[in-house]
Amino acid sequence: MQVDFYQLSRDPVDQVLPAIAGRILGLGARLLVVAQEPDRLERISTGLWAGPPESFLAHGRAGEGGEVHQPILLSGTCDAANGARHIALADGIWREEALGFERAFYFFDADTIDGARSNWRTLSKADGVEPRFWRQEGRKWVQGP
Repeated sequence: MQVDFYQLSRDPVDQVLPAIAGRILGLGARLLVVAQEPDRLERISTGLWAGPPESFLAHGRAGEGGEVHQPILLSGTCDAANGARHIALADGIWREEALGFERAFYFFDADTIDGARSNWRTLSKADGVEPRFWRQEGRKWVQGP
């Protein structure tokens, strides 16, 4: 399983996540987006709606009904009621349940970097886990150390 670590230095997760979500939907896959804070989920929801009409990213919230039909489901837990095999941890908090998915996107910023470093060390030694690190350089994402 692949875990992509995204260090947010320029843009917040609600501005970065729509591009990744669009690529996942383009592959015919579904996404579960997890964050503890309802306000963060609200900002992410707004970001998913904010793109141009041709980049429509349909999504819903866990607990509002119809979860099974949502291509992108926003939730406070790792329960993929929409059948997602991809998970985005959008609040800088690693959850071991993410290892049960095909791919995890782990977003962290300056406030959560220490936890991300610790998780990188642990996951890089775990069998069957391929961690990748991405950082922002201007408006581009660059893979590297």
